[in-house]
Amino acid sequence: MASRAAQRRSRTAQLNDPSLYINRELSHLEFQRRVLEEARDVAHPVLERVKFLSILGSNLDEFFMVRVAALMQQVENGVSEPGLDGRSPAETLQAIDGSVRSLIDEAYRFLETELLPLLEQCGIRFTDLSALNREERERLDKFFYEKLFPVLTPLAFDPGRPWPHISNLSLNVAVMLRDPEGNEHFARVKIPASVPQLVPVQHNGPAFVWVEQLLISNLHRLFPGLDILHAYVFHVTRDAEVAIKELESDDLLETIEEAVRQRRFRDVVRLQIQADMPGATVQLLANQLETEPSGIFRVSGLVDLSRLKHLLNIERPDLKDKPFLPYIPPGFGAKEDDFFGLIRHQDQLLHHPYDSFQVVIDFLQKSARDPDVLAIKMTLYRLGRNAPVVDALLEAVRNGKQVAVVVELKARFDEESNIEWARALESEGVHVVYGLVGLKVHSKIVLVVRREGDAIRRYCHLGTGNYNAVTARLYTDLGMLTADEETGADATALFNYLTGYSRQKKFQKLLVAPLNMRPRLEELIEREIAVQQNGGSGHLIFKMNALEDGPMIKLLYRASQAGVRIDLIVRGACCLRPELAGISENIRVTSILGRYLEHSRIFYFHNNGEPQCYLGSADLMPRNLNRRVEVLFPVQSATLVKRLREEILETYLRDEIGARRMDSQGIYAAKVLNGGSDCQMVFMTQPHRPNA
Repeated sequence: MASRAAQRRSRTAQLNDPSLYINRELSHLEFQRRVLEEARDVAHPVLERVKFLSILGSNLDEFFMVRVAALMQQVENGVSEPGLDGRSPAETLQAIDGSVRSLIDEAYRFLETELLPLLEQCGIRFTDLSALNREERERLDKFFYEKLFPVLTPLAFDPGRPWPHISNLSLNVAVMLRDPEGNEHFARVKIPASVPQLVPVQHNGPAFVWVEQLLISNLHRLFPGLDILHAYVFHVTRDAEVAIKELESDDLLETIEEAVRQRRFRDVVRLQIQADMPGATVQLLANQLETEPSGIFRVSGLVDLSRLKHLLNIERPDLKDKPFLPYIPPGFGAKEDDFFGLIRHQDQLLHHPYDSFQVVIDFLQKSARDPDVLAIKMTLYRLGRNAPVVDALLEAVRNGKQVAVVVELKARFDEESNIEWARALESEGVHVVYGLVGLKVHSKIVLVVRREGDAIRRYCHLGTGNYNAVTARLYTDLGMLTADEETGADATALFNYLTGYSRQKKFQKLLVAPLNMRPRLEELIEREIAVQQNGGSGHLIFKMNALEDGPMIKLLYRASQAGVRIDLIVRGACCLRPELAGISENIRVTSILGRYLEHSRIFYFHNNGEPQCYLGSADLMPRNLNRRVEVLFPVQSATLVKRLREEILETYLRDEIGARRMDSQGIYAAKVLNGGSDCQMVFMTQPHRPNA
């Protein structure tokens, strides 16, 4: 016994070795490199390649606003405790600096040497104003006077005029001026996001100029009587984290509104400037914005890569992906279809965007109009600006149904939108709850209560993605419509937990974080280990967005050491090192990128031939398992489990186009550019199977 205990202690000590773990932030940057690789992929139409480079730009904005800002705050607060990989916050910041600068340089080289020349070959070119003829220049000057000049506000900086506030993610022009007396002055001109950023030289012509070029060429009209010494573009990124004191709040909505307002004044974490901006101007900006040298990034070319998204508005369908028409499963397409009867007959699995999200909207609309529906309850996380699900909820309450909605106000970057929706719903009589103090409600669930004869039946929709009709066309997600009674009872208990004072901790079917999800997942992995150790066949297939949770990674290492075969499909950050001898040689990690953002979460347990499969909203991250209300739900139909394993997961595992395999150092193999299987193309073209 002592020997076994000693072996366990030795194994535990071994798995605590920091060298077995990859730094979360550096792994996140590796994901951004894969996004850049998609932009390089010649198999994508050229404007889709532009889209991926734009996504890289917006992803890096968020990386600095959230991850870099959090590390800087930790360093400022004197936090030196190392993470899983043994690096302190200061050491992580240092490692990030080299990696992110290399990535940005690579992205700009690609833009300048490959993508822009390719766009020109395709008839889309960017020109210098000096190359325009008189007629073209007059047309652009007219555009400046009519569209741009009225909304510009030049702000001077001198003893009588304080330094202007530079808003987050704003594009600005720093101008140095000289008056007739020879005195030099600084002014800042913000380029409003509301004006066209890309200006055609001729109406519907192939040549374009960026709006900042037009502004700089007309600065003399903004500053008459002054000499323009020079003008350069800069872009500011601020810390986006907001401190929300929920425990001290009497009104969470007002508290979050104030926190969002305060975000405007958070510290600057990155200053992007044109590469040739003079040192004195750089120093002035750095001093006034209180930016350290490590936060200054000189770029050769377009300042702020995310602005490339404006090229997607160019009407060139031949340079974009061909439109895809989602599939509507049998029984869900017509107004007279019996949704409820279909769901009662069997659970319905939906695979978006290949299966139309309109099915989910129709489910809500039919529930709103059905005279036998008594109540609708729903969680809302990211709705966006156009929300047909809200229209359905409002119709339901106008039709006299009880409607209760949990709106998560703390959904980062969607706080203002969610506050607006919460107020709109409340004003119409919907019971709106803002979630739980200290926890984000990230679960995706709808509960419909319906009277059927003398009985009450509950119908549920549970999913992996948000109830957002726009992102549902861009993200891959899975959803389930079910009339299973135990699932309905669990959903009722969950909403009582969210809206009332229920202290429910036990659920029959659902895995709910932070209540029972972690221990139940651990039990299921331990069961797979026991199966393997008893001579059976252990196999785990997990698909998720990120794998960062230390205890879960250690448990997966233990499973690998026991001989369990483990396939991990992790789109983003992965802190686990696969294929390490004696540790993780049975673990394979792949990341899949493509036309659609992989967003579904699938947890498959082989269980020696009696498989179980869970879907839901949670990744294996500390925040998901500990600090959010998440739901994983079981797929109970053996037919659907088989479909998930043999058609969906197997298609992902066979992918050779969008998939990159990760090695033990956290480096991903380059994608195959010719031939091979593309999982997303397979899903778009394969015959759809019924849910029977």
